[in-house]
Amino acid sequence: MDDLDLRLLNEFQRDMPLVSRPFRAMGETLNLTEAEVLSRLAAMREMGRISRVGATCRPNTAAASTLAALAVPEDRIEEVAEIVNAETGVNHSYLREGDWNIWFVATAPDQDQLAESLARIEDASGLPVLSLPLLRAFNIDLGFPLSGPRRSMALDRAADEDAMQPGDRPIMQALSQGLALVPQPFAALAATLDRPEAEILQRIEALAQARILTRVGVIVRHRALGWRENAMVVWRLPEAQIEAAGEALARIPGVTLCYQRRTVPGLWEFPLFCMIHARSRPEAMAVLDRARALPQLDGVEHRILFSTRCFRQRGAVITTDTLPRRKGRAA
Repeated sequence: MDDLDLRLLNEFQRDMPLVSRPFRAMGETLNLTEAEVLSRLAAMREMGRISRVGATCRPNTAAASTLAALAVPEDRIEEVAEIVNAETGVNHSYLREGDWNIWFVATAPDQDQLAESLARIEDASGLPVLSLPLLRAFNIDLGFPLSGPRRSMALDRAADEDAMQPGDRPIMQALSQGLALVPQPFAALAATLDRPEAEILQRIEALAQARILTRVGVIVRHRALGWRENAMVVWRLPEAQIEAAGEALARIPGVTLCYQRRTVPGLWEFPLFCMIHARSRPEAMAVLDRARALPQLDGVEHRILFSTRCFRQRGAVITTDTLPRRKGRAA
């Protein structure tokens, strides 16, 4: 990428201008024309450097979601990955180091449909699914700077779920799939939903202010941009220590996500998760060393699960009104 591409990504991973012609407004910041911004974004999407221009949606607000895992024998990895990715609601899936080696994020419009999806994966694979829903977020904004020194991310603030209104889910689904790269993308979305553009813009701004949309902007593919090491680090510690440890961990420069998930006694007893994205494994381990030095994590049992392969990365399923739904038994 040239410097302008990098600035375009760095400056607009969040806080995309919510105006009728957002790409013109972005271009004014970068001294580019609207057409140049659109051309650059289209080229980066074509090359796989970005997944979309749109938004990320907070888990378990407008839809149900979970992080899940399977312990897959080495000779079945390709087969089981295909089974997992056959589910419409699976938006991220990775092969990671460790016994539980295929990890995926599954989403659905409600808990019943999410349970059906996980049950189909169990039926087709013959393997138990470990489901670890989110309980508390310390930082769930993956829009970290792509250049310059690593810096700590802001702690998350709770979502105002009362801000949701009827009709918001189709807007969120469209943002999860990506806006059209045209001069007036919100007008194009409004026409699709048969609603006024001003109303669409107002609802997006309200959802972002309420933290139901965690960010609106350019959603990048980190691996394609050179951030090839993705470590999920999980920590085993008692409930009473999780909040202090999570807040301290989320402030470590280089920790890109941090949250608490449900445990499963006898199967998974690591409630605190963090993600470290880095350009090399030594860089990732240096971040982890700073985390391990925290007083709140001193001597705490933990596991490091680097990803070795990305099977899928795309936006979440918020509503299936426009998506095909597969039949299957209920969980």
